[in-house]
Amino acid sequence: MAEPSASDQAQRQSMLRKRIASFGHAFRGVGAALRSEVHLRFHALATVVVIGLGLYFDITRIEWALVAAAVGTVWSAELVNTAVEAVVDLVSPDYHPLAGKAKDVAAAAVLLAALGALVVGLLIFVPRLLP
Repeated sequence: MAEPSASDQAQRQSMLRKRIASFGHAFRGVGAALRSEVHLRFHALATVVVIGLGLYFDITRIEWALVAAAVGTVWSAELVNTAVEAVVDLVSPDYHPLAGKAKDVAAAAVLLAALGALVVGLLIFVPRLLP
């Protein structure tokens, strides 16, 4: 098998740098959202509490998977909601019914994700909290 050429290696290194940079952009986005969105900070606190409860009650691997899926869904919905709000504010600084609808629907996605996470949390933790 032939050795990769210098240009192939340079191209791979460039792709790797771009991939690493994309993670940096994503983490910067999470940080920006945490600084600007009160609801996301609430979700961050809830995440810490749920992780603490999971460790305290030594929940099963399946329960951890359900908690992780619920937390990831809520965080994803909240971040998408934040992005939708920012774009809507950019393109429609004045009130427009469609802009309001976009924001309302994005907020509804967060609400449904949070309600689903609440159900998961109740199903996992309430039996452990009750005598």
